[in-house]
Amino acid sequence: MKDLLDAVCRHAEAHADADGIARTPIPGLTTVRATAPSGLVYAISRPLVALVVQGRKQVTQGRQVLDMAPGESLLITADVPTVSQITRATLASPYYSLVLELDTAAVAALAGEMQAATAGKLAPVRVVPTDAEVADAGLRLLRLLERPQALPLLQASLLREMHYWLLAGRHGEAIRALGGPGGQAARIARVVALLRAEFARPWAVEQLAEVAGLSASAFHRRFREATSLSPLQFQKNLRLIEARRLMLADGVSASSAAFAVGYESVPQFTREYGRLFGQPPARDVAAARLSARAA
Repeated sequence: MKDLLDAVCRHAEAHADADGIARTPIPGLTTVRATAPSGLVYAISRPLVALVVQGRKQVTQGRQVLDMAPGESLLITADVPTVSQITRATLASPYYSLVLELDTAAVAALAGEMQAATAGKLAPVRVVPTDAEVADAGLRLLRLLERPQALPLLQASLLREMHYWLLAGRHGEAIRALGGPGGQAARIARVVALLRAEFARPWAVEQLAEVAGLSASAFHRRFREATSLSPLQFQKNLRLIEARRLMLADGVSASSAAFAVGYESVPQFTREYGRLFGQPPARDVAAARLSARAA
């Protein structure tokens, strides 16, 4: 694990942005660095695996609270809302992690070739020890970044290998649920992708059900089973999370953020923002900035 820590550290130190995120040329692969505990981060993450190599992080999904330590991996297998917080990080010993967004097409292809049975209902957010093979594949992906001439030739095979080891290891049973082409997961995934791309647009449940190829009642039920939210709650959360980002990162006013993400009523935006984040926009943003300065 020390070799992986060193590789994550090198990439993050060289490429991290102001938020500590260091994207790579490899699709879906990112390193994360933090030098102080963070505030609460609200998100609806895409399916991913995150390998913690230094520091600690806490992730909450619904009533489930999970703590992550070095040598452990977080697996998210559905587009569910989470609240996360880096709980251990200092300038001398930063928090580092390696994050890979899961490729559902690769999962489907590999699961078929492995003739692995699809799992039953499993928790969409889990923490387990990182498999040695997964850590090794992640290390070799990061080392590939240092050989740009080899990157276009080898990245696809290394990504496939990492997905293989994820399927073959502790995470496999949960990940296989992502790989059902034409099944319910794929239908809901189409709608999730549409809502992510066009969250500011007004949508009726009937329109979204048509995209999924399901009746309105079946779609509503399947969507909630997959994400823990109704379709319109999912869209609302996307809007509010983006509005919060606009206010914190770009300094826009609450009213400007509300209109930018598709709200037509600022009072409605303020009410719904308070329900999700616990306090009105101006107070929440002020508290987040104060916390960031203190850190």
